Amino acid sequence: MAKILDKIDAPGDIKDLSNSDLDVLAEEIRDLIVTTVSRTGGHLAPSLGAVELTLALHRVFDSPRDKIIWDVGHQSYAHKILTGRRDQFHTLRQFKGISGFPRIEENPHDIFGAGHSSTSISVAVGLAAARDFREEKHKVIAVIGDGALTGGMAFEALNHAGSLNMDLIVILNDNEMSISPNVGGMSKYLSRIITGQFYNQAKVDIEDFVNRLPRIGPKLKRLLNRMEESLKGFIVPGVLFEELGFRYFGPIDGHNMPLLVETFSNLQRIGGPVLLHVITRKGKGYVPAEEHPTHFHGTGPFDKVSGEPKKSSKDTYTDVFGRVVTRLAATDRRVVVITPAMTVGSGLVEYAQQFPDRFFDVGIAEQHATTLAGGLARGGMKPILAIYSTFLQRAYDQVFHDVCLQNQPVVFAIDRAGLVGPDGATHQGVFDISYLRVLPNLTVMAPMDEVELEMMLSHSLSINSPVAIRYPRDYVEQVTESQLHHQPLQEGKALVVRDGKDVAIWAVGPLVYRVLDALPILEKAGVRPVVVNPRYLKPVDDELICRQARKGFRIVTFEEHALAGGFGSVLLETLEQRGIADTPVLRLGIPDCFVEHGTRDQLLKLLQLDTQSIAERIIRFVNEPVSISARQG
Repeated sequence: MAKILDKIDAPGDIKDLSNSDLDVLAEEIRDLIVTTVSRTGGHLAPSLGAVELTLALHRVFDSPRDKIIWDVGHQSYAHKILTGRRDQFHTLRQFKGISGFPRIEENPHDIFGAGHSSTSISVAVGLAAARDFREEKHKVIAVIGDGALTGGMAFEALNHAGSLNMDLIVILNDNEMSISPNVGGMSKYLSRIITGQFYNQAKVDIEDFVNRLPRIGPKLKRLLNRMEESLKGFIVPGVLFEELGFRYFGPIDGHNMPLLVETFSNLQRIGGPVLLHVITRKGKGYVPAEEHPTHFHGTGPFDKVSGEPKKSSKDTYTDVFGRVVTRLAATDRRVVVITPAMTVGSGLVEYAQQFPDRFFDVGIAEQHATTLAGGLARGGMKPILAIYSTFLQRAYDQVFHDVCLQNQPVVFAIDRAGLVGPDGATHQGVFDISYLRVLPNLTVMAPMDEVELEMMLSHSLSINSPVAIRYPRDYVEQVTESQLHHQPLQEGKALVVRDGKDVAIWAVGPLVYRVLDALPILEKAGVRPVVVNPRYLKPVDDELICRQARKGFRIVTFEEHALAGGFGSVLLETLEQRGIADTPVLRLGIPDCFVEHGTRDQLLKLLQLDTQSIAERIIRFVNEPVSISARQG
C-alpha cells in the first residue's frame, strides 16, 4: 500500500494534509528513522521525540523563506526527511552520504550548520537582525532542547534578543519533563487563549487606550503588567523568560498535532520575542528508545526488533578510561571527575554510581566545567575533566586563564582525539595538539594503547601542574609485542619501540600500531625504520630528535591531527631551534581542510593515512634526493 511519505518531496507537500494524515505521516517518518538508524547509528531518541513538532513547523511556516534553526541537530532527522532528502536518508552518516547534523551545503532548508550545542538562539538573533537591516519580512524560529539550554551561550542570546525586542520565536523542546493531566490541560487552555488573535489584539488595544490617559495611564499600565506577570508566574513556569524580555507560552503537548499547528499559527501573528515551551518524549513511538532514552540519544547500529546494540566485544579507550578512574578514585579520596553532559559517552556510568559525591555532570557547560576543575584543584582535590576534543575547544579561554595561567593540577582526559568517523566535521578531534601546546605549564601526552593510558592517568595525578591526555574514539590495540616496551614514564622522554636505520618514524599514540603494520611493506622495499612512540607531545624529547637528526636520519612524523601546528610542527620547531633545520622531514597528517563523515578506515584512506598509503609515501620519501629538506605529507 502506498505511503503518504512517498509523496512528500518538500515541506509544501504537507500544507493541505488533514490532521489524521499528518498523524499517519508521523508514524511513517518514525519507522523510517528507526529503520535507518538501526543500520547507521545516530541520534535516535531526540529525533523521534521531535517528529510532530517538525511537521507542525513545516505545516505553518514557509521554509526556507522562514528560517528554522535547529540547535545541535540531534532533533533534525524528520526535518531532513521532509526537505527533499527522503530518498537519501539511508545514507545518513555514511561516507559521501548525508550528514547527521544540519549543513548549509547539503540543503537550502538547513539554514545553519550545528553539531555543537546552544548556538541556535545566537544564530537566530543574527538572522533576525540581518532581516530587519534588509527590511525583509519573514519569521526566524530557533528550536532548542532543554539540554542545550544548560549552555550559558543560550542565555546570553536570550538576554540580548529580549533587550532588542526583536521579532523572534524560540521553541524550547523539553523532552525530560512530563506534563501532569491538570497542568497539561490548563496549559493547553491558556496557550489557546493567550496566543489567540483576539487576546493579543485586545491587549494591544487596551495598552493603547491606557497610554492615552494623561496621568493615570502609566500607573495603570504598570499595574496591569504586574497582574499579568503574577497570574502567569502562578500558573506557568515562564517568569525567567519573561524577565529576559520574552513572552512565554506553554508548556504544551509536543505530540498533539492540532494544538501545535494552532499554536504556531497564532504565534506567527505575534511580534516581538516569543518563547514557546513544548513538552515531548524522547524516543516517542519506539519502545526501546522510550524506555532507555539515554542509551538511544546517540547510538551505534542496533537490532530494530529487540533494540539490542550490535557492538563489538572489544574494549574502547573510553571503556579503559572509565575503569581506570574508578579504580583511582577508590584509592584516593581527592579524585573528583567532571563531565559536561557526557556521562555515558565518556565511560563514567560505573564511576558515577560508585562515587556520586565525587562526580559532577554539569550539563552542556564546558566553560563552567573547566573553571570548576580549576577551583577544585585550588581547593586541594585532584580533578579529572572528561571531555571530547572538540568540546574542549568551547572552553579554551578557561583552559588558558583558569587552569594553565593559575598552574592548577587539572587532568584533561580528552576523548575523541583524532578522527571520530560518522559524526563528521563538527566532531573530528584533530586540532587539540595545536591549540593546547602553545599554553605554558601544560603537559600533553598521547598513549599508544590501553596499558599506556592507564600509566598516564595514574602518573598525571602526581604532577603538580595541568596535564592533557588525548586518546581516540576507537577500540584499544591488542597488546602483544608492545608489552616488551612498556617501560615506566619519564617526563618528556619518548620510547623507541623498534630499532632500525636511516629513517625514524615518530607516530603519535595508537598510530604506532599502524606503522608496525606497515613494516612488512617497508622492509620489502629495503626500508628498516626506527619506530618511536613520542608519549609526550609537550615537552617533546628534543634530545632524541636532535640525536637522530645529527646521525643523518630522515624523520617522519605521523599523526591523526591537523598538520598546521601539530606534532610535526613541534618537531620542525625543535630542529630549527637547535640549528639542524636541514634534516629531511616528512609530515603525515591531516591537511588544511575540514574532514567529513565516514568510518575511520574510509577517512584514513581518503587522507592517504591508511597502512598502504603511509608505507608508499615513506618509501618515496626515503628514496628522494637528500637535497629535499622538508616535506608536508
